Amino acid sequence: MSRCYNIVVVGGGVTGLMAATLLAKGPQRDALNITLVDAAPRPVFSPDDDVALRVSAIATGTAEMFASVGAWEYTAATRVGPYTGMRIWDESDTPESAAALRFNADEFAIQQLGFIVENVLLQDVLLYQLDRSNATLRFECPIRRLRRTARHYELDLESGETLTADLVVGADGARSFVRSAVGIEANEWPYEQTAFVTHLRPEKPHGQTALQRFLRNGPLGILPLQDGRVSIVWSTRPEQAEAAMAADDAATGHMLSEASDYVLGSLELAGPKGAFPLCARHATNYVLPNLALIGDAAHAIHPLAGQGANLGLQDAAELAAQITGAVGQGLHPGDRPVLRRYERARKGANATMLHFMTGLNRLFTTDSAVLGELRTAGMRAFNRSGPIREHAVKVALGVG
Repeated sequence: MSRCYNIVVVGGGVTGLMAATLLAKGPQRDALNITLVDAAPRPVFSPDDDVALRVSAIATGTAEMFASVGAWEYTAATRVGPYTGMRIWDESDTPESAAALRFNADEFAIQQLGFIVENVLLQDVLLYQLDRSNATLRFECPIRRLRRTARHYELDLESGETLTADLVVGADGARSFVRSAVGIEANEWPYEQTAFVTHLRPEKPHGQTALQRFLRNGPLGILPLQDGRVSIVWSTRPEQAEAAMAADDAATGHMLSEASDYVLGSLELAGPKGAFPLCARHATNYVLPNLALIGDAAHAIHPLAGQGANLGLQDAAELAAQITGAVGQGLHPGDRPVLRRYERARKGANATMLHFMTGLNRLFTTDSAVLGELRTAGMRAFNRSGPIREHAVKVALGVG
């Protein structure tokens, strides 16, 4: 009789839910006893609610991952904001200049470059799939202690229960309890920026185009929502973000209209406001025997390119593939050689993206006139680079 392995996924965010769903619907599901635990209440989505503040840019390739587990059709039919174009420019320039970067979906023979989707909707569609699987979901279930035994982990819950895991998957975010509990360190690079987020109603239609203006204090991202509004992520000085949080609606709209150089005309506040400090973070190890970190528990990057959610979901897919392959070969999914295959596949790629985003942010926030000229020349050259440009965009989109 073949063995059944206990897999405990810690974290009910999009990344943890995707890892659990891929395993629960995978070819080795009968050999896996999957439990997902999260200290927070179960997320609830309703199409009647306003668009939530927390949204993610989901690349076309990532949407295909949701489709593979039966979770995209409902998402697309419910509330997503597809974007078919993208424009990126420096504050010293204009969006129409030769140095501005412009991308359109038809260049790459795809319908759209990606989608702006509420995190809670993505959680909802994955939970729907898990509810129809053999996985066990335990929300409002804090972990008191995580301890290693000779061959597995034991998770002592606040309720007094203990779960035994042949493999613990830490998907519990940037301040990961799992990562801290097992002593994995994380290198940090504070950006000295705070991300201010809100929804706005633009005077001009967004035309399903994502916009990014690089300012000296940090980039302003403008993301198209399905209902005609835009979601903005303004990475700026902490004091500037504080001022935006404290300002009244009219002043906040004026502040962001000026920051956007009125590319969509005047912007009117049309949603709640939020702010969070930005810091790049990378775990020194992604795996230990019987344990793996994915998503923000393993890495966090600057939001300027909207790649954070996509990288975490790619982690989930790679780890699920390695676990499925190992069990199919009669191997223990928690063995370190099995988990190291996941780490080798993802750690280098994530580090490359992390440092590239950090370098790009620094490049555009410098006051150096020489570097400013080099930026402009580099953007013009990238626009004319042909195959290099196409490859870079397809990597970001997760297609081809």
